[in-house]
Amino acid sequence: MSNLPRLSRSLLDLPAPAVRLVHVGLGNFHRAHQAWYTANASDGASWGIAAFTGRRPDAAEALAPQDGLYTLITRSAEGDTFDVVGSIAAVHPATDHEAYLGYLRRPEVAVLTITVSEAGYVRGPDGHLDRGRDVITADIAALQDTIDAPVSSLPGKLVAGLLARRAADAGPITVLSCDNLPENGAVTAQVVADLAGAVDGTLLAWMEQYVDFATSMVDRITPATTAEDRSLVAQTQGYEDASPVPTEPYAEWVISGRFPAGRPAWEGAGARLVEDITPYEQRKLWLLNASHSLLAYAGSIRGHDTIDEAIADPQCRSWVDALWDAACRHLTLPADTLADYRAALLQRFANPRVRDQLSRIAADGSQKLPVRIVPPLRAERAEGRMPLGGATAIAAWILHLRGHGAPVKDPGADRARTAAGVDDEPSAVSGVLETLSSGLGDDSALVSVIIEQMKELIEQR
Repeated sequence: MSNLPRLSRSLLDLPAPAVRLVHVGLGNFHRAHQAWYTANASDGASWGIAAFTGRRPDAAEALAPQDGLYTLITRSAEGDTFDVVGSIAAVHPATDHEAYLGYLRRPEVAVLTITVSEAGYVRGPDGHLDRGRDVITADIAALQDTIDAPVSSLPGKLVAGLLARRAADAGPITVLSCDNLPENGAVTAQVVADLAGAVDGTLLAWMEQYVDFATSMVDRITPATTAEDRSLVAQTQGYEDASPVPTEPYAEWVISGRFPAGRPAWEGAGARLVEDITPYEQRKLWLLNASHSLLAYAGSIRGHDTIDEAIADPQCRSWVDALWDAACRHLTLPADTLADYRAALLQRFANPRVRDQLSRIAADGSQKLPVRIVPPLRAERAEGRMPLGGATAIAAWILHLRGHGAPVKDPGADRARTAAGVDDEPSAVSGVLETLSSGLGDDSALVSVIIEQMKELIEQR
């Protein structure tokens, strides 16, 4: 048992800011990104966050005794820097629904941010809310019974919060998605509208007047916390922190929204406010996120554990270059801007001190590949080219579904895993492609190249 004091506001004489933001999905990325930007905004002392966990209460249990404080460990090749982030004023498990609704009833709460991963939006193949899912059926029934009823899904929580806000006449609010989804603001608006229409159609007109669904592009590589991170903080900072967050020096946040109730001055911390987020969003999804997925599946099959190990493998690097070459032909930002971004990505990936685990990145591929890999792949095929990088990413994912490389952690992959298990290889690959994008499995030339890449991946292990 350590004799060091536990990190807390009284230890540092650091008062909690008043809650004006609510966040759903308290995890390492939120704490390295939105919470960090808020703490470093020019008016950050006036903007406290009430943060709610996702499925597990662990983060709330670790941070509550620390009054929401945590140490951000920024890892560069030269060494570590340590900063205590104080923007999270209150932490709650997801099950504390009464507290969540209470915050949404407050007029001073101006923004609700989200980081729940792609799967949390519970969308069907048509982009609308998947109303056939048990969790959605249960949430609709609960909210039809009473607007205070506990709900489980993200769309359910958002609708419940908006119903509570309307009933309290608390005024406008912005809902800001910070997940890696194209047009994540529009995605959020769609699933919320679908659920609201099923629960109480009158909420839709109120949302039109009072709710701004903003869009953002987020970027900061943030690995999972380890026991070594906690020990390092104790040794260097002189206090115990149950949940420090390791991250890289690079951070980017591009935002588009109206924010009718106000927002922190995030641009003072480096965020960029734009009218059209699409060019930045596509650059990040098709270059950083796509190569992350490629490395997670192909790199782990080749015996690597982390991003820096995988990008140092010449074969993996060649596939990443091929992936980027194809994607850049369909991005609208200037060529020199894209070249600079690629060079920065290589430097970030090679940072040996971040140690981002491929097994973490490999999760939820069924949700990630359709937005990271498929769009530039389809664009290349439409112009008669065969995108080797994209084909390799899909080949590696199919092998991943069959048990090669990183373990499968993907609740949405049942259809793809079934297809991947078909004995006839062309049929198997075609079936998996259909789960990623309708009609993609009809591309026999693509199917053949994917089969070739699967054989190469297995032979070169």
